[in-house]
Amino acid sequence: MPISVDMSVVGYVLLTLLIAAVVSFIATPLVKSLSVKVGAIDVPKDNRRMHDHPIPRLGGLAIFLGFMFAVILMVRINSQQRGILLGAVIIVVLGIFDDIYALPAKLKFVVQIGAALVSVLMGNRIEVLSNPNIFSDNPVWVLDDWMSIAFSVIWIVAITNAVNLIDGLDGLACGVSTIGSATMLVIALLFSEVDVAMIMGALVGACIGFLPYNLNPAKIFMGDTGATFLGFIMANMSIQGMFKMYTIISFVAPFLILGLPIFDVCFAVVRRVSKGQSPMQPDRSHVHHRLIDMGLSQKQAVGMLYVISAILGLSAVILTTSGALKAMIFLVVMALTALMAWRFLFVNHGGNGGSHAQDKKKYEDEEDEHHGPSER
Repeated sequence: MPISVDMSVVGYVLLTLLIAAVVSFIATPLVKSLSVKVGAIDVPKDNRRMHDHPIPRLGGLAIFLGFMFAVILMVRINSQQRGILLGAVIIVVLGIFDDIYALPAKLKFVVQIGAALVSVLMGNRIEVLSNPNIFSDNPVWVLDDWMSIAFSVIWIVAITNAVNLIDGLDGLACGVSTIGSATMLVIALLFSEVDVAMIMGALVGACIGFLPYNLNPAKIFMGDTGATFLGFIMANMSIQGMFKMYTIISFVAPFLILGLPIFDVCFAVVRRVSKGQSPMQPDRSHVHHRLIDMGLSQKQAVGMLYVISAILGLSAVILTTSGALKAMIFLVVMALTALMAWRFLFVNHGGNGGSHAQDKKKYEDEEDEHHGPSER
């Protein structure tokens, strides 16, 4: 179907993005100083960490400030969005305490459920799901109240933690979240979801303002404050936008957009349970860790995961605008192209001018430099 975009709305979204970016960029050095004063410092002490010196880790507070300033200034907030913002405040407060005091995982999990319930009980819930069985006569599943609440809370808490789990390399979680948020922004504009577009514009801008400080070599980490906040907002806004659609894209598109963190958290849970460990037990086998162990530098690993996220995001846009067949063709073609590029750059040539084996040995010999800034 033909899709038109109101350019005046695009202008407001870009202004919202710019405001959030400027506030986040200006706030980050201030937050860095605050992190040092309150002791929110990430000290390398195990083989999951990738840095060799203490780095402040409260940077997510700058992202939150940029986002909230832009939203309050530019967005007309309804009751559902008020619930999302209130839940986000709870998540950020939890993250601040965790970045300072390293709270127990179970306590964090309970508070995250509480924050999700605040959002869900104020109306932001999954009420209808597209039936993934294309052969069924019933195109949708209408959820009753308790199922709606349960599905919504599970989705929000899962994505909140999924984004946190990929926060293991400089700029990784922030960059992947920027790509995912930008994808949601584009889809919201295409389907005239103005409020969703404005909020996602604020989130994209807040991430962009923080990224210059977070890219390798990072001057500050976003910590749990930022990673859980980004996951929480994206999970909620996917409910506000795509899960409200009565087509198959409402089931598939969010999983494409958030495909990288979803895959990583699912793989982590299966891996840990299969070893008889708690799903909350931290380890050093995430996707980014494996790429580093294969000999890639931090910048190479992060760049590769950015490309994967961008491919998944573009596939989601094509799915929503052109249908499943074209999206599938695009995804397959891009996956094959990426595989060929991988083989050419890192297998045939050993990456970085033949230094693949040397890089791998370097990281094996210096395991104490491995780091996941806010990983749990």
